[in-house]
Amino acid sequence: MFLADCQARLAFDLMANTWNAVVVWSLRHGPRRPGRLREEIGGISVKVLTETLRRLEFNGLVERRAYAEAPPRVEYELTDLGRSLLAPIEAFGEWAFHHADEVMAAQDRYEPAP
Repeated sequence: MFLADCQARLAFDLMANTWNAVVVWSLRHGPRRPGRLREEIGGISVKVLTETLRRLEFNGLVERRAYAEAPPRVEYELTDLGRSLLAPIEAFGEWAFHHADEVMAAQDRYEPAP
């Protein structure tokens, strides 16, 4: 049973959002400014990226650094906790690489019950 406060459910909830894993993976090589993240990710709006970074920061996966410069500069970097997600994200990506064709074939064959 997956209770509301179950640790496994917490992990599933963290990765259920499409962009969480994508942003964590994009930060694997070090700190990034939001503009660079958007370039590397593609297809993510400024609003959604901002919401995702805030959510990851709230959950302790990302650290935000603001620099007192003109113009202001902000960077995001994975915390140790965030880096601990890289191996599971990579494993999930490998699974998808090896099984995407099977999943798509199953979707093509699917006929809903009347």
